[in-house]
Amino acid sequence: MPEVLKAPLVVEFPFTRSLGSVQSAFLTGLRERTVLGVKTTDGKVMVPPVEYDPVTADELRDLVEVESTGTVTTWAWNPEPRRGQPLGTPFAWVLVRLDGADTALLHALDAPGPDAVTTGMRVRVRWAAERTGVITDIACFEPYEGEAAAAEPAAHDGQFDDAVTGIVAQARLDYVYSPGRAQTAYINALADRRTVGERCPSCRKVYVPPRGACPTCGVATTDRVEVGPAGTVTTFCIVNVKARNLDIELPYVYAHIALDGADLALHGRIAGIPYDQVRMGLRVEPVWTEGGRYPDHYRPTGEPDADYDTYKELV
Repeated sequence: MPEVLKAPLVVEFPFTRSLGSVQSAFLTGLRERTVLGVKTTDGKVMVPPVEYDPVTADELRDLVEVESTGTVTTWAWNPEPRRGQPLGTPFAWVLVRLDGADTALLHALDAPGPDAVTTGMRVRVRWAAERTGVITDIACFEPYEGEAAAAEPAAHDGQFDDAVTGIVAQARLDYVYSPGRAQTAYINALADRRTVGERCPSCRKVYVPPRGACPTCGVATTDRVEVGPAGTVTTFCIVNVKARNLDIELPYVYAHIALDGADLALHGRIAGIPYDQVRMGLRVEPVWTEGGRYPDHYRPTGEPDADYDTYKELV
């Protein structure tokens, strides 16, 4: 059996969100080396602050300033920091209840090893040298020998010059993807300019691309069937928005194409014809580029359009 394919993949995008008055005050405060919490309906102080009481759902606006020192309530050692984590050397993830707060804040603790970390140890904020109004303005926590502050947290109006009103979070997921046995065979066949699906042994439908199992009958599919190469446009859309890193002149057409012998339509770009002449029932064939491992696009074959009754079940 051929080796199942696998490849490293990265999904990455910037997530932009606006901030309400409470979160704006909290992040702007970090920029100014000030840690703010919010009082709940029953008088508890939550850090980080939230906009609504988690018990009563009341709107919360009573901000208070807490200390930059605190106590570790629980922790876990991280021996191998990953990309984008607060520290590049081994560190502890800690929940820290800052002095004056009733809830704990999650962050990194810079410690020489797990033996140096204990529940109940005293720590303090180590501020980043450059601060812009994000959670990483707290570079990390570090061990601290001082006692807890006894004073009640002071009220704060949450007002700062040039307040932070929004943040951009860089979301990223690194993972290894494997298409599985069925799609590995499909991808390898495409490299030979063939399109191979699999037939359900029960309902006899041919699925392209194959899924390894029939979604209707729930049984494994192992009988491979070569389909196409020509097919029929079952439905389509006209694309007028340019995609990043995709050098295709706008507008262009993206279609569902039912290859001859297949019982499932696949996606493909239509070219070789003006976009406003693409239609349902249009007969098309794949076009391969030199060295390409899959069809670059589909073009009209010149055959008469397919009758609607021959592909209506695939629309």
